[in-house]
Amino acid sequence: MTSSTDDRVLFDVDHEKRIATITFNNPKQRNSYDAPMRDAIAHCLDEVADDDDVTVVLLRGADGVFSTGADMNNAYGWYGDKGDQKDQKRRPSQRRRLAVDRKSFGFYHNFMGFPKVTVGEISGYALGGGFEMALMTDISVIARETKIGMPATRFLGPALGSLHMFFHRLGPVLARRLLLTGDIIEAGAVEHLGVFTETCSAAAVPARARYWAEKAAKMPADGVVIAKEAFRLVEQSQAYQGEEVASYLFHAYGTNLQFAPGEFNFVKTRAEHGTKEAFRLRDEHFDVPEPEVQ
Repeated sequence: MTSSTDDRVLFDVDHEKRIATITFNNPKQRNSYDAPMRDAIAHCLDEVADDDDVTVVLLRGADGVFSTGADMNNAYGWYGDKGDQKDQKRRPSQRRRLAVDRKSFGFYHNFMGFPKVTVGEISGYALGGGFEMALMTDISVIARETKIGMPATRFLGPALGSLHMFFHRLGPVLARRLLLTGDIIEAGAVEHLGVFTETCSAAAVPARARYWAEKAAKMPADGVVIAKEAFRLVEQSQAYQGEEVASYLFHAYGTNLQFAPGEFNFVKTRAEHGTKEAFRLRDEHFDVPEPEVQ
């Protein structure tokens, strides 16, 4: 397997089987990604989209972890602050947030409407942006123990991610539950809802994902592209109308929250105590014990 423009993204094309494989290769950080790594993924996807001899792209993560989403070690780093340390601690302007978030959600929008068949090999963790990509794949194979959810809603608010897609793929009840609580659940808990194509043991995920990729790759390439455009038209008219603007707009506004006394401010806590301790304090703050069964 060869590297892309970023060695944290591996890219391989099997023209004989008509399958391209993109691997998130940042296992030390559970395959989270920053802006350059996301751009490298986008570059690989562009290559696949332009390759007439490829019908399927298989998306996976190294070392049995799909992705924990955006790297939050430097939350404001996503907005490209390049000034001195004092400037880097200053909140980005709304105009900067909107410009960056428009680009960020453009990546997810393009992936959701990708012209080739997308297959997800999902295990370990699929959180935040990783959860979004898992849901956006055409065919998804997930391990029952995989942790899924949008935990960043606990410090950036519930208006995160591709809201139209959450409501369409998860349904309004589950979407509200995950976004309004920041809960992380196991994929097996929603197996009965058919959110993913196939839910199985972690050991079976790679082979099952490869099976679905090879099965889809047998389809006529022109037929697949036509079908994907038809699918996008139907979803845009029935479920995603306004999605291209609404998601980044609400995300940009939502990342400039004012915190009242007693509310957990992740960015401030991280600056004072470091990222690892901030996550521990976050989980402690949001922990509400389940009531005892009488």
